[in-house]
Amino acid sequence: MEYLQIEKNASPYTVKYYLNDLETFGQFLNGEAIEDLSDVDHRTVRVLLTSLYDRKLSRRTVSRLISSMRSFYRFLEREGKVTNNPFLQVTLPKATKPIPGFMYKEELEKLFEVNDMSDPLGQRNQALLETLYATGIRVSECQGLLLQDIDFTIGTMLIRGKGRKERYVLFGRFSEIALETYLNDGRKTLLEKSNAATNAVFLNAKGNPLTVRGMRLILTKMVEKASLTIHVHPHKLRHTFATHMLNEGADLRTVQELLGHESLSSTQIYTHVTKDQLRKVYMKAHPRANN
Repeated sequence: MEYLQIEKNASPYTVKYYLNDLETFGQFLNGEAIEDLSDVDHRTVRVLLTSLYDRKLSRRTVSRLISSMRSFYRFLEREGKVTNNPFLQVTLPKATKPIPGFMYKEELEKLFEVNDMSDPLGQRNQALLETLYATGIRVSECQGLLLQDIDFTIGTMLIRGKGRKERYVLFGRFSEIALETYLNDGRKTLLEKSNAATNAVFLNAKGNPLTVRGMRLILTKMVEKASLTIHVHPHKLRHTFATHMLNEGADLRTVQELLGHESLSSTQIYTHVTKDQLRKVYMKAHPRANN
């Protein structure tokens, strides 16, 4: 855990999944009566894979577990606990990445109209919605946003992403108005209900920092108010941000930077286009599409 947290700068979620995978591996070793980690070889790994598939686990889950074990044995090699890594040569077919869900502009407009801007919680909800859509930040990054991270003079936010990596994101006029309204009015009202001072941007009804779970609940209630039949979670707004940016002509590298993706391949899943966009490009580009 110390290695993951300190040296690898792994997020709490990553550490949690690694520990779950280690527990699964430990249970397997007990079942196979293997007491020493150095006794694991490529034959043991094959038996492990068979047992995982027999449990009907998804290819993605199996791949993650093997990746966790590969990293674990790399760590053990470094510490001198084992002399070889039995997971090093294991290759798994890559699972196809599903196209991420996103919202159409008409659906978003309905969401932006449901909040009561005369109410402190309504102002907070509007600011939260505008921030998530304007920046494409992760809900965990939004939850960790502090007052001093927002620079209204140049329209940027300092975001602390995965692995403690920092980046700046931009926000536009709509989110600026929503944030200023909330910070100058609603947030002050909410803060009065708490005895503790906090620099967290988004507060709950008791004046304490809003949790990730609370943010998800707020979005769910917004959808209900807007009478939408879709399921909206914070990450869907991140998908929507990326899809809309690319559909409107933003280049992949720019979107990668804004999203905080380490690899360009992570951003490429957003290069899908809607039927409307296909038609728009076709009608504009094909010489004989229009009279």
